[in-house]
Amino acid sequence: MSVHVLSEVAILMRREPVQGPMARWQSHRWVLADVVPQESGFGTEPRCLRLTDEEALWLYPQWSLELFSDDAEGYWLNHSSPTPCFFVMWRLEASEDQEPRAVPQSVSLSYHDAGRWLDAQETVETVPASPEVVARLQAFTEAFYVPEVKRRQRPQSFQGLTDRFGQPASVSTQDKRKGPGGGGRAGLDAGGKA
Repeated sequence: MSVHVLSEVAILMRREPVQGPMARWQSHRWVLADVVPQESGFGTEPRCLRLTDEEALWLYPQWSLELFSDDAEGYWLNHSSPTPCFFVMWRLEASEDQEPRAVPQSVSLSYHDAGRWLDAQETVETVPASPEVVARLQAFTEAFYVPEVKRRQRPQSFQGLTDRFGQPASVSTQDKRKGPGGGGRAGLDAGGKA
């Protein structure tokens, strides 16, 4: 497995008011606003860019966007989709002096990463990737993705029978459930006696 650093990015998270009937239960929500290229002016620490009663916008700088050669299929699935995107996994974290805010935990371009996070009940959101990132993702998948060769499946009629433990099984037309002397209900009289 080899690791390739595609670029450095910054993640923007926004708190916005909830509209419609859902506002009865929740006054606001956090959403992924954008993933942008890292700039030197962003610094290294998260910071609030805008804070009003209605909205908050937080910047989380210096996220390394890494591509792993053994996950080339996950990147290919993203690249070949109608809208290639960034996947950002985030959690709501609270501190004693502030209200809870969304904090990114990871960023990826792999469908497989997003699937694992969703299976673990994490919050995952997407934003479209820039054309530059898509072009670099395409170059990476062309270099490392090798499609799996599909093998022809043997028709069901030619496959051997096995029991639930994987042992060979056979089919018989004889009635094995009847006891000695014919058994079964056919040998009983109207009173239920043999």
